[in-house]
Amino acid sequence: MTRASAAEYRLDFVGWLSVAQLVTWGSTFYTFALLLTPVEAELGLARDTSSLGFSLALLTEGLCAYQVGRWIDRGHERAVMTGGSVLLGLALLVHSQVNSLMGFYAAWVLMGAGMAGTLYSPIFAVLTRRFPNSFRRAIITTTFLGGLASTVFIPLGAWLIAELGWRHALWVLAALQFGLCVPIHAWFLRDAPGPLRPAAPAGEPPAVISLRAFWRQGAFRRVAVFSVTMMAVTAALPPHLINILRETQMPEAWVIAIAASIGVIQVLGRVLMYFFEHRYDVHLANRLIPCLVPLGLGALIVGLGSPIGGLIFVLLFGLGNGMITIVKGTAIAQYVSRDHVAALNGALGLPSAIARALAPWALGLLWSPGMGYQLGLWLLLALAVMATAAMWQAQRLAHRS
Repeated sequence: MTRASAAEYRLDFVGWLSVAQLVTWGSTFYTFALLLTPVEAELGLARDTSSLGFSLALLTEGLCAYQVGRWIDRGHERAVMTGGSVLLGLALLVHSQVNSLMGFYAAWVLMGAGMAGTLYSPIFAVLTRRFPNSFRRAIITTTFLGGLASTVFIPLGAWLIAELGWRHALWVLAALQFGLCVPIHAWFLRDAPGPLRPAAPAGEPPAVISLRAFWRQGAFRRVAVFSVTMMAVTAALPPHLINILRETQMPEAWVIAIAASIGVIQVLGRVLMYFFEHRYDVHLANRLIPCLVPLGLGALIVGLGSPIGGLIFVLLFGLGNGMITIVKGTAIAQYVSRDHVAALNGALGLPSAIARALAPWALGLLWSPGMGYQLGLWLLLALAVMATAAMWQAQRLAHRS
């Protein structure tokens, strides 16, 4: 398949890559929380010590992101994503054998390197390069199954750990990487589009010149603020949400139902985008969708303790969080550059990873016995408003230029 011939995306291509996303998100992000308690008990780790493992994975992912993006821009997407799945399989096997804190950290550093080559950032770049006329629709389709990863893998992972123990459960997850994700990436990512060769003065590296030139553009800087800040906001809340709701003395059934509903609502938002994409203005949608996140946080703050307030929060925040993944994944291509989307998204990988790693810790740090999470929630609301304003400004600058 050539870049010029790929006017409309192929459903079989996107569908199989979506299956790989489901498995990869499920066996990394959503398995970690399930592993904390049994790993801590067996290795004798404190919660803050064990939590650092996931932060190391996110930081490693960010450190690798720019180079991964450059490799994809050069046409090496098959090697990147297949190799990433191999690394994840190896990391899961290494994790199943750890007997020390350093071994645990090493497993998650290796996991982070594999995540850099397999999760949304690389697959969004692949779809943008292969389907330049329909990349947004292809990205929306891919996130359907990715959004259901928690719904599938939290109960599956819990069952595997209960039945097999956490070490053998990791063997099963590694087998899914080797037996499903590696073949999918190796088979479907053949015949990648060739590298683009932007003009540059002799003796100067084109990629470095491109990055510096784009950073001088106001639109890119504001997309960066939007992406990194919104990443922090949406990463901070989920690990604390159950405790936030429990502190209000809300009935436990409501606490679990509200927390569990967000994943389904996220996918609903993406379904709505998929079916109605051709009936609305994309740029208007990119202005309105980010507004759902601060509106949802506002509903949570105002209606804290009320099941009705909780349901309004789930609807607004879930829809916003689900659809904003598409906005973040396509903003570079729409307002900055399609030809350098992988490298430019990769350049945001490290700051995004730092924000995603620190935000949950910071929200916990802002908790106090007297005020609970109130201060932290107000700060998240302010950051969400700032991120939304940055997206509006990015659009304005891009359209002006």
